[in-house]
Amino acid sequence: MAINIQDADVYINENVIEVDDWNDADFSKKTRYLNVASSTLQRTFANKVVPDNAVYEFAAVLSVRYNDTYKNIQYGVKSFSVAGITYSFDGSEKSLTELIPPQAKAMISEANGGDTGSTGGRIQWTVM
Repeated sequence: MAINIQDADVYINENVIEVDDWNDADFSKKTRYLNVASSTLQRTFANKVVPDNAVYEFAAVLSVRYNDTYKNIQYGVKSFSVAGITYSFDGSEKSLTELIPPQAKAMISEANGGDTGSTGGRIQWTVM
């Protein structure tokens, strides 16, 4: 299969909990989310099979992380108020690889027989 917006729309609306930011995005934003998700996963898991659904999972995360509210973090905004509601940010910016969701990693691991190559073996859950 080839990664495309129509398939991403179907997958995200059926399998992702937070879909509003994805659905609110226009065609060009969705294209960018998919391109960045795909290229980041391909670089992170070089020479491994990256299933389309893993790209769609990551693209959905990017649509939330790069929505209008979270853009404020990138501009250094610590907090703001609208109609008495205050939004505060911790100010920490994460790299793209830190945003890869566990579901996408699990899909990649499964597609490669449990081996992702990025960490030298299986992706394992851990608690810190």
